[in-house]
Amino acid sequence: MSTATFTVKGMTCGHCVSSVKEEVSEVPGVKNVEVDLATGLLTVDSDGPIDPALITAAVQEAGYQVADGS
Repeated sequence: MSTATFTVKGMTCGHCVSSVKEEVSEVPGVKNVEVDLATGLLTVDSDGPIDPALITAAVQEAGYQVADGS
């Protein structure tokens, strides 16, 4: 199991969290997604390493941005 963390900018409510979780969950190989609204922390568990660009694209699809340096 592999875990990666990202910081998501722009989330303000529970709906934001749900949108990000839904999009990131659809990335192939992702097994679990946790999002902390207060900190913007996105934690992704997967079977193996996942290209961060795929996670960033999923977050953007949900309407948010991944902070630089994540």
